[in-house]
Amino acid sequence: MDRSDRDVVCGRCWARLPVLPAPRCQRCGHPQSHVHGACDWCALLPPFVRAARSVCWAVQGPGLDIVHALKYGGWRCAAAGMAERMARLAWPPDVLAEHPIMVPVPLSPQRERERGYNQSRCLGEELAARWGTSCRSDVLARTRRTRTQTRLTPEDRLRNVSGAFSTPESARIVLRGAHVVLVDDVVTTAATLNACAAALYASGARIISYVTFARAPAAGDRCDWRR
Repeated sequence: MDRSDRDVVCGRCWARLPVLPAPRCQRCGHPQSHVHGACDWCALLPPFVRAARSVCWAVQGPGLDIVHALKYGGWRCAAAGMAERMARLAWPPDVLAEHPIMVPVPLSPQRERERGYNQSRCLGEELAARWGTSCRSDVLARTRRTRTQTRLTPEDRLRNVSGAFSTPESARIVLRGAHVVLVDDVVTTAATLNACAAALYASGARIISYVTFARAPAAGDRCDWRR
């Protein structure tokens, strides 16, 4: 990446993103080795989740480098280019037609103070501007600081975020009957997104979708990204 480039991320890095290959599941957007049959990644999602989409694989290389630059390197300007590519993702027609509100996955207040910003909110605001909708960071809160999910097992991830999110009473008016798109930088097992979705659904959201910039590959996924 070249910070002197007109875009904070150089064109070569964008061109080398390890994009998720086709064919993909119409609901969860995960690459499929077969067109017909049950999708294993969909099984991770609650029934009230309408759709999920990601731009690229979260593997060593440009995709993770860009995520880390935004998340840990202070490159907040990278969110614009990331959201631009997230905005190009193909969705089921009803998702776009409903003009859903964007809700970023919240950080704990302590972690946001340490980082200086919430990278998911940066993405959500940029994406909302491109979708012509609103980004609401006031309808979902992290009630306790959780351990980083990076090195946890799937079971530990679930325990780590269980009950970690809530909605304020004032959010119920906004959420009642709404289609919400949860925004995050990376999804692995969807444990964090599912915990957020459960809190939103319990507060009146009618249906929820997920969008992330990157997605961790599952066992057996094709992710030969080197070009």
